[in-house]
Amino acid sequence: MARPTTKEQLKETSEDNFKKLFTLINSLTKEQQEKSFSFEDRDKNIRDVIVHLYEWHQLLLNWVKSNHSGNRINFLPEPFNWKTYPQMNIVFWEKHQNTHLEKAISLLEISHYETMKLIGSFSNEESFTNKYFSWTGTTSLGSYCVSATSSHYDWAIKKIKKHKKDFT
Repeated sequence: MARPTTKEQLKETSEDNFKKLFTLINSLTKEQQEKSFSFEDRDKNIRDVIVHLYEWHQLLLNWVKSNHSGNRINFLPEPFNWKTYPQMNIVFWEKHQNTHLEKAISLLEISHYETMKLIGSFSNEESFTNKYFSWTGTTSLGSYCVSATSSHYDWAIKKIKKHKKDFT
């Protein structure tokens, strides 16, 4: 599906991909859901994928809340930047090694709801006009939202489909 360019497309695509993600996860047995991936990757299982999505929601939510209230912060927390964010993802992975799948799912469901509520709170113009907010740099708020929701959900779906092939 094409990358959303309006608030309505973003909301629809995000909700659709979120539902597809959980339809896919729920198509697996509990044992398959908890089984390690057979392929080499940073994310070793579905739990790791789920908490990755959750942590990126947190980045977006905290960034928007801080900046919108006048406390200017970067999207990526110090000391990370766009060249070093893979190391940040490893920190997220390490942080959640004791998080159970059920807890990860609960965290993601809540953060998805909060993220969709956040998206709904901005107009289409605020969301998809480049440089509308000074803190989004040269891009739009919507671009960050797409990356943290619909595009990221698509990434997760592809990864879990690859895992599911081991059982078919």
